Amino acid sequence: MNILMIEDNESVSEMMQMFFLNEGWDATFKYDGKDGLDAFKEDPEKWDMITLDLNLPSMDGMEVGREIRKISSTVPIIMLTARDSESDQVIGLEMGADDYVTKPFSPLTLIARIKALHRRSELATEQQTGGAGDGSFDIQTQHFKMNLKTREAYLQNKPVEGLTPKEFDLLYTMAKKPRQVFTREQLLELVWDYQYFGDERTVDAHIKKLRQKIEKVGPQVIQTVWGVGYKFDDSGVGQ
Repeated sequence: MNILMIEDNESVSEMMQMFFLNEGWDATFKYDGKDGLDAFKEDPEKWDMITLDLNLPSMDGMEVGREIRKISSTVPIIMLTARDSESDQVIGLEMGADDYVTKPFSPLTLIARIKALHRRSELATEQQTGGAGDGSFDIQTQHFKMNLKTREAYLQNKPVEGLTPKEFDLLYTMAKKPRQVFTREQLLELVWDYQYFGDERTVDAHIKKLRQKIEKVGPQVIQTVWGVGYKFDDSGVGQ
């Protein structure tokens, strides 16, 4: 893996460098928001993973993340946030980050999160090469269809655009079992590939962003089941 770590705390970067080397990963460290963004822009295809601190000099992590997402909707991003900054965590997830780790953190925790997110990213790549490639769709109803190979989703034949890998996986997980209610804990395990120990803000933030992109093209198909979780249901579309 090639990792870009944008982190202004040099002691944290030095600590993580040892753990990255132990995993056999190559890592580049930038201590300034603008420098980190410039490093990404130089070769966006180079990076397999980005860890992004929110409190950075010259350009804060939120702005860096938004600029990265304008260039790539697929590169995995893990935010590093202060433990008491709940609003930052939610905003960061809505900005397009795939996951977050709160400071202070155990290096092993960050390594585990990176591995889990990378597994999901590799699975998405495998689906792109092994999914429906003949113009057919892996999921198709009267109003909705998804193609794993092209990572495309359509509602009423209009593309749902700008989906991040996690948003696509979240939509696919629910759409392949329409009207089944998923708890937040189930979605965390199925989509993020590990337990979040009760932290449900990740799901809610991604659902909110996903709904905004769906609403740009048609009726809302992600329904809230109060007190339980979420479900995909397009049976009401067109009525």
